[in-house]
Amino acid sequence: MASKVFVITGPSGVGKGTLIKELLKEVPNLELSISATTRSPREGEVNGRDYHFLTPEEFEQRKEEDDFLEFATYSGNRYGTLRSEVERRLAAGHSVVLEIEVQGAQQVRAAELDSVQIFIAPPDPAVLRKRLTGRGTDSQEAIDERLKVAEQELAAQGDFNYRVVNDEIGRAAAELVAVIRRELDSTTE
Repeated sequence: MASKVFVITGPSGVGKGTLIKELLKEVPNLELSISATTRSPREGEVNGRDYHFLTPEEFEQRKEEDDFLEFATYSGNRYGTLRSEVERRLAAGHSVVLEIEVQGAQQVRAAELDSVQIFIAPPDPAVLRKRLTGRGTDSQEAIDERLKVAEQELAAQGDFNYRVVNDEIGRAAAELVAVIRRELDSTTE
């Protein structure tokens, strides 16, 4: 079975992380690429496990050295996927999941990296406000900014290979697993 890159994106608060955790439990030989970010770690987050936490200066230097497959600024912080993260996993025969913002997914597409792109959508945009508020990790100002960006991101969902509506975690996770398995099976010789 050939290794593949799966780009999973959607607006902030849509539940990408939760669905990906379920996906990784169900599909062997699938690994999550660890993104780099300039934001501060949230409580319980560990450098190298949850993110590669970089200073803005380190991020900029890596960007200038073309170390990023994609990068974006989101809510005042920089995020990016290190090429080395993806290449190392693919070389080891593992398929890779990128949990990235819509802007980053568009860069991956523009770079013509062979990838399967999956958009996670909310059942209703109002659900995003409830989820973001319920997290308790962002100020009201940050939540409002994330929702403004989400409107633009939702408009781009037709550009993706697949769309999974996260209306109920179990059902949406099962649909995501089915998409990934179908794509992996299509590469079997």
